[in-house]
Amino acid sequence: MGLQESVMTEMKAAMKAKDTVALESLRAIKSAILLAQTEKGGGDGLSEEEEVKLVQKLVKQRKDSAAIFTEQGRDDLAGPELAQVAVIEKFLPEQLTEEEIEKVVVQTIDATGATGMKDMGKVMGMVSKELAGQADGKTISSIVKAKLSS
Repeated sequence: MGLQESVMTEMKAAMKAKDTVALESLRAIKSAILLAQTEKGGGDGLSEEEEVKLVQKLVKQRKDSAAIFTEQGRDDLAGPELAQVAVIEKFLPEQLTEEEIEKVVVQTIDATGATGMKDMGKVMGMVSKELAGQADGKTISSIVKAKLSS
C-alpha cells in the first residue's frame, strides 16, 4: 500500500477517534502529496523515494518550527508541532542509530579513500544516497565532519 492510501486509512481512523492532532498532521501529508503530484504534472504517483523525501521535509519543517517556538519561550506552540512530528514520523522508514550511521560513514570513507574535509561532499553524497530516509541529513553531516576532521 502506497503512502497516499495509508494516509487516507489513517485519516479515517483519526476522524472516527476525533484525534485532531493526527488529523491535522495527516491532512498536511495528503496536501503535500497532492501538491507534489500536480507539480510533477500528472496522474503518475510519486516514487517511494519521493514519498520519503516529502515526509522527511514535513518532519523537518515541524521540528524547525518547534525549535523556534521553544527559543522564544512559546512552549504552547512548540507542543503541537512536536505532536505532529510524532504522527508524521510513522510514515518514515525506521531510523538508524548514530552507531549504525557511523559504521556506514566509516565504510564509505574507506571505500572512497577520503582523507580530509575536502572530500566531505563526496562522502556526504554517497552516505546520503545509501541511507535515504533512514537518517537525518544533519546527523549524517555531523558524523562525517567528525570522522574526516580526526
